[in-house]
Amino acid sequence: MIAGGYLLGDGLTRAKAADRSVTVRGLAERDVTADLATWTISYSSTAGNLAEAQAEVDRDTSQIKAFFKELGFPQNALEPTAVNVSSYSNNGIPQFTVRQRMSLRSHDIKRAQDAVRRQFDLVRRGVMLEEGSGMAYTFTKLNAIKPEMVAEATKDARSAAEQFAKDSGTGVGGIKSATQGYFSIEARDGDQGGWGVSDTPFKKVRVVTTVDFYLR
Repeated sequence: MIAGGYLLGDGLTRAKAADRSVTVRGLAERDVTADLATWTISYSSTAGNLAEAQAEVDRDTSQIKAFFKELGFPQNALEPTAVNVSSYSNNGIPQFTVRQRMSLRSHDIKRAQDAVRRQFDLVRRGVMLEEGSGMAYTFTKLNAIKPEMVAEATKDARSAAEQFAKDSGTGVGGIKSATQGYFSIEARDGDQGGWGVSDTPFKKVRVVTTVDFYLR
């Protein structure tokens, strides 16, 4: 009985020691450049009859196509994405509004930036850009850098665990459990864009992992 009690007590002690762990977070960040630019261009015309409003929109469409052609974009980079027609009465006089959207999609980031810098040229050509006509840049190659960034974040977490273990007079063992956390892609310099303001192609990718390490 004495021997059995000793073995049981020793087993509980070892089990409790084996259960000791520390939970830490690891961070990895990387600066990247967007590889896809999309620009939704919204414009409209209002006139006393539908044909006149449509004719003005068609003229603006021609100006927009000419603008991007002069900048060297291929013809298929620009496509119509939506059209809307509405009407109302102004003191008994009918008014028709034709609204259209064109979308630019390009992997040529430098050319896209040049287009944004020259967007006022469209206004000079008579095209009235509406709200929501800003350029947006997207980084689409996250899966290519995910494994390396997770490894970096896990390494950072282990460094934090080793510091904790050093301060508490213990050592760090293997991983008890881990969660990848989440990836976020934000503007590197905090410029998120907005109405009439371009987004930035310079992004910062961040991942935070939570890891439980055994202590020994």
